[in-house]
Amino acid sequence: MKKIAIYGGSFDPPHKGHKLLACNLAEICGADKVIIIPTALSPFKESSGATAQERYEMCRSGHAEANAIIAASREQMLGATLYMTCVNPKDGSLYPGTPSCMMCKRQIINAGIETVVVRDTKDEFRVIPVKSWIEDDDSLSGKFGY
Repeated sequence: MKKIAIYGGSFDPPHKGHKLLACNLAEICGADKVIIIPTALSPFKESSGATAQERYEMCRSGHAEANAIIAASREQMLGATLYMTCVNPKDGSLYPGTPSCMMCKRQIINAGIETVVVRDTKDEFRVIPVKSWIEDDDSLSGKFGY
């Protein structure tokens, strides 16, 4: 099974340092692929003026979960585990409690992924059985991912 790393940030604008970090991330984590995901806005600096859509197109990515799903065949997704983390681009710290949005949850369910593991801190991980998203559909409760 392929190991996919997800690298998020504002990428405003994307530059060689981002590419170098992505390559190092792949090497350190032993990932087969690194998916780069731009955030809508950076809370840490003024925007360059590029819209989220423009930065999205520059990074050639979308929601991390969606990119992970399209990177593999249906057979590879069935019963798979998806790993996620959210890193503060300013200081490298991890954002605890990172959720998947409802659209990505549905894509994960439809892909047949069994488990999502979210890294909250250096030593803490949440293991989420995807089946729980079906049993407790947050679109019915009014609780939303992002």
